[in-house]
Amino acid sequence: MEILRTEKLEKTYQDNGLPVHAIKGIDLGIGKGEFLVIAGPSGSGKTTLLNLLGALDKPTNGKVFFENEDLTQKDKNGLSSLRLHKLGFIFQAYNLIPVLSAIENIEFSMMLLGIPESERENKALSLMEELGIKDLAHKRPNEMSGGQQQRVAVARAIVNNPTVVLADEPTANLDSVTAGHLLDLMEQMNKDKNITFIFSSHDKQVMDRAKRLLILKDGIIEKS
Repeated sequence: MEILRTEKLEKTYQDNGLPVHAIKGIDLGIGKGEFLVIAGPSGSGKTTLLNLLGALDKPTNGKVFFENEDLTQKDKNGLSSLRLHKLGFIFQAYNLIPVLSAIENIEFSMMLLGIPESERENKALSLMEELGIKDLAHKRPNEMSGGQQQRVAVARAIVNNPTVVLADEPTANLDSVTAGHLLDLMEQMNKDKNITFIFSSHDKQVMDRAKRLLILKDGIIEKS
């Protein structure tokens, strides 16, 4: 069953008045439970494609379908609701809120959903224990290593049981051992919870784990 699909997807940016064709007419289907890596050199359009799939950006032309629903027809509130309920995001720069502790960062999206405080705390602590980061509960991001911050970011991404997690270069700031542990964790979640993972990466360690590898070059899928 396809969870995400694109039709003739295009994205063009303006750079000093000149058009930059970042994505050029991509047709792509992604099945539920995939562990998919979008690879390619810098400037190939990996992050742009990921942002379009995650409804963080709007296409110039073409369509993106999530569970057969055309995202290009949704308004801002509809897209925000989709991201909150169905999608999880893991960013290269972690994007944790500096003034919040680890557990508060993880609880944040649950708070937006109106989940009661005691339920939020129990759910967050249970997940932190599962990910081996319960001892970080009351530490702020500046008191954690890169690997610890990224694990908190993973917990935040999956705490609402998303259907799809999109990860943009999630291992870029990590050493190979920490990156390996993080990938083990995400593979396990893919297997146990059937979460669809979509990565953008040019890290060989990530590409080697892919159940399916897409090679992007100059905004076109060169190999899938």
